[in-house]
Amino acid sequence: MKTYNIIALLSVVLLLNACAGAQKNAESGLTEINPREVAQNLNDLKASSDYILQPGDLVEIQVFMEEDMKRTLRIATNGTITYPLVGNVKIAGYSLSKAEEKLSSALKTYIKKPQVSMLIQEYGNKTVYVLGQVQKPAAIQIPPEKPLTVLEAITSVGGFTDIAALSKVRVLRMENGKQTAIDVDVTQITKQGNKSLDIPLMPGDVVFVPQSMF
Repeated sequence: MKTYNIIALLSVVLLLNACAGAQKNAESGLTEINPREVAQNLNDLKASSDYILQPGDLVEIQVFMEEDMKRTLRIATNGTITYPLVGNVKIAGYSLSKAEEKLSSALKTYIKKPQVSMLIQEYGNKTVYVLGQVQKPAAIQIPPEKPLTVLEAITSVGGFTDIAALSKVRVLRMENGKQTAIDVDVTQITKQGNKSLDIPLMPGDVVFVPQSMF
């Protein structure tokens, strides 16, 4: 599956689904999914220093006052990037700030007081995003040994908040160039035992939990 820009996905998927679902949510007493809210949540998550870089992530690297050192590189499966002057440097397993420090340290032999900045352009193919009314919104990895379901993903970030709309969880997905939204009623999974609704997630999926309206 090709890696794609998740922000571009959200800008299309969320706008389409917000328009289609606004009336339905209003009638059911629930707050509609706000496209800007989801996009902002995702941007905040990407900017978080808590995110740990993974193989497959695409990073843009710049060195202050060294324009010719600017590179956009994908982290290899062994966790390394190949960067000018220093060769292979392992940055997977580190936060952005720690990775910047590690590359800066490697460059000190060649550049006086290098100031390195990194920006994640794309996440690796095994990443899913859990946003909205959950305890700790996060980007998480699908484990290699088994599928990751909607309920498992939500549980892994601490579960729901007290104001979450459990019956209106939505999975946003792009597949074969088409944007789709899958509604998941978690109450039917947890209270009625309907395990078939607890669908496995695909790389790049966004699980969004809206807020209930009281």
